Amino acid sequence: MISQWSTAAGRVLRAVRSTSAPMTYGLIALCCLFFVLGPASGLTPGYGSGEALLGAQRAYFARWGVVPAELFARPVRDALTPATALFVHGNWVHLLGNMLFLFVFGTMTEERMGRVEFTLFYVGCGYLALLGYAAANAASGQSLVGASGAISAVLGAFLYLFPRARVTSLLPFLFFLPLRFPAWVVLPFWAALQWAAAGRASDGPGVAYLAHVVGFGLGFGYAWVRYGRGTRVKAAPAQALEGENQP
Repeated sequence: MISQWSTAAGRVLRAVRSTSAPMTYGLIALCCLFFVLGPASGLTPGYGSGEALLGAQRAYFARWGVVPAELFARPVRDALTPATALFVHGNWVHLLGNMLFLFVFGTMTEERMGRVEFTLFYVGCGYLALLGYAAANAASGQSLVGASGAISAVLGAFLYLFPRARVTSLLPFLFFLPLRFPAWVVLPFWAALQWAAAGRASDGPGVAYLAHVVGFGLGFGYAWVRYGRGTRVKAAPAQALEGENQP
């Protein structure tokens, strides 16, 4: 069994290294691996079932996620939680929605930035996005997990670097008819929805829309400062369908 897992892992590593965006695929693989091995997936028998599983999930999110009240009460102890939270997801829908967005927009962004810069950009902006949400909800005792802030930063950078790249969107009010729009139409509209939702959100369980807004702004601002107006790239269409799941 161990040899089979080792062989499979070696094949995955070789496949990742052979792609033009290895860090994007590597980040997707890490998020999926941590989710499958954690209690939120429900696939690991060691966490039990029923109330025991729910308790394990709460403890897991509290340990690796961002709890704003604890972060600012114990900044030294919990300083890394905005980074570890990027690799923890609450359920299958949360994971798959985020990974879809990362796959669609991450590969082209990584190709433009390069592997090292893209990785530092992803983790740094994701950290600051979650930190920004925590600062705005400093009294909250709810755990915040997910790669949403980092992926929103990727969307912001993508908008600046590839504004004319066409993105396929599924619109519910048009019976999910797939339509293709340029990124400069789709992504600002998405960001506006996040901003509107952030204004109505409470500090209870749910989607951290403010982290999306902060991440998107950081990503766009970084690309603007780093690459300047003369470095935008005409790109091929985005690689996969964008569903309505939000990062």
